[in-house]
Amino acid sequence: MNEHIVKSYEDELNTLTAETARMGGLTEAAVADSLDAVLKRDRALAEQIIGRDERLDVLEADIERKSIRLIALRQPMANDLRRTVAAMKIAMNLERCGDLAKNIAKRTLILADVEPVSPLTRSIERMGRLVAGRLKDVLDAYTASDVDRAIQVWTRDDEVDEHYNSLFRELLTYMMGDPRTITACAHLLFVAKNLERIGDHATNIAEIVHYEITGQEMVSAERPKTDDLRP
Repeated sequence: MNEHIVKSYEDELNTLTAETARMGGLTEAAVADSLDAVLKRDRALAEQIIGRDERLDVLEADIERKSIRLIALRQPMANDLRRTVAAMKIAMNLERCGDLAKNIAKRTLILADVEPVSPLTRSIERMGRLVAGRLKDVLDAYTASDVDRAIQVWTRDDEVDEHYNSLFRELLTYMMGDPRTITACAHLLFVAKNLERIGDHATNIAEIVHYEITGQEMVSAERPKTDDLRP
């Protein structure tokens, strides 16, 4: 393979990684903004998040198209193949995180007209900050090819579950104690569920990063989980 072809091939791989990282940054912003929107009952910000989601859809489709084209034309092997497939899989998880952020924004539009339940809002904030932090950490691990950081995100998966389970019980207590809070609590429950799923996608990305770098699956077939309650 001549030098020009090798450089062109490497440029394609680097572009794919860079576009996936850029999509990660936009997804981080969508998740952080959706949390701010629901905490501040900010209708305008919620509408912006909903409108921005299409951009993530376009980026995910573009990364998938470029990955498939690279595999078909370049026939990458070993590290290069893992790198290509990782970009495509991570983009899929990021697109889903964007959808979940959009769902939170839609709930915000409803919650803006409902009497707030301040203690629950603070619980949502704690869980949301944790999830946003995990997403940032795993995307930093991806861009830096830092397998140790990816493993740290993977092993902390149960922290999000614990927050969700605690919040779920708290929401039920409020609804049983005061029927006037049922509407707000029901929508906050969906917000919490969307945050939990974003946390799951962060864990998925950690597994993908680990495999991309090492060529091996995570050491345990089962990620750490606490017993949870599902609505």
